[in-house]
Amino acid sequence: MRRVAPIVFSVFCAFAAPAQAGGPPPSDGDWPCVQRRAGAISRAAVWSGPETPASRPDNEDAEYLLARKLASRRTPMAEAESLIDQFAQEAGADKDERLTRVFDKALELINAERDKVIAGILRYARGQKILAAKVREEAEKISDAQENQEPLAPDDLEKAHPELKWDKRIFDDRARALTAVCETPVLLEKRAFAIAQALQRRL
Repeated sequence: MRRVAPIVFSVFCAFAAPAQAGGPPPSDGDWPCVQRRAGAISRAAVWSGPETPASRPDNEDAEYLLARKLASRRTPMAEAESLIDQFAQEAGADKDERLTRVFDKALELINAERDKVIAGILRYARGQKILAAKVREEAEKISDAQENQEPLAPDDLEKAHPELKWDKRIFDDRARALTAVCETPVLLEKRAFAIAQALQRRL
């Protein structure tokens, strides 16, 4: 196995390690988050209200519009509560069925967004693996060049090898961004639960 100079090896380890080190093992090789990767949010996990109505109205535009607003994290929960109140007051005798359909549509939209986020995280993680492999190659080349020379100090190493410094900065920036993105699937799960609870209170 090729020997890597201590300075180069320490630089490589500092940013080639998993971005979420210290957490539980990922559920698959490409999943980089501490948060466990799970499947779609199931209806039963967040909803204890009525079953999905068998009949469907001719016009569901109002239900879909409300569901889209409720599913969006841009809509504060206080506003969501007001929107649900207004809808429930106007729903008439079919209120329970219509609120149930609103929930089903909102859950569908939240799951669709969550699927996109998870796919993006996986693409991001694969990009990080490619960058880590590139950095390892750069580090080994630097190690070969330093084999018979006095090792450089860390600051001098980065000045002497700007490509390594640049790749390190990119990796670190992406790792910090990934830490925030990894929270998104969990936030969407919480959103689905909060919406379900708000709708069920009006049944």
